[in-house]
Amino acid sequence: MNLAPYRKKSPWILHYNAGGCNGCDIEILACLSPKYDIERFGMINTGNPKQSDILLVTGPVTKRSRERLVEIYAQMPEPKVVISCGACASTGGVFRGMYNCEGGVDQFIPVDVYVCGCGTRPEQIIDGVVQALAILEKKTKGLEESVKLKKEAVKEGHQLNRRHIADEIKPVLT
Repeated sequence: MNLAPYRKKSPWILHYNAGGCNGCDIEILACLSPKYDIERFGMINTGNPKQSDILLVTGPVTKRSRERLVEIYAQMPEPKVVISCGACASTGGVFRGMYNCEGGVDQFIPVDVYVCGCGTRPEQIIDGVVQALAILEKKTKGLEESVKLKKEAVKEGHQLNRRHIADEIKPVLT
């Protein structure tokens, strides 16, 4: 079963604002407008982490959003890709050092793609999603690699016994 074609042609994106000024959020919504229209490429902005392929995070991680961000990340199925959108999500931005800000997204979950800027432009966001698609395809192929069995099946009567092989199977993740 090859999952790569539909993941590459129609990734589902979950957008999460960890607590910023909404500047990047407005630009993400501009990507959905008729001028940029990322939905024509099959990208869908979804609200369910269990159906998402890409997590797009904006804003610095605050004390209130930290736990929810980690929970959303844990609910997403493998393979998944995280995009840190904007200076605030990457480093804390202008909110760094404030009493309620804990820093960038990469301190709590692994980030695959960084989209730089304060008030990132829609072109940059689309470019970041294209980079994320390449990473998602690579991760998908890593999960789909067939496992080479180290032992042969033992024939017992008219049936093949493969139970002793199960201990040897270890999927390769890259």
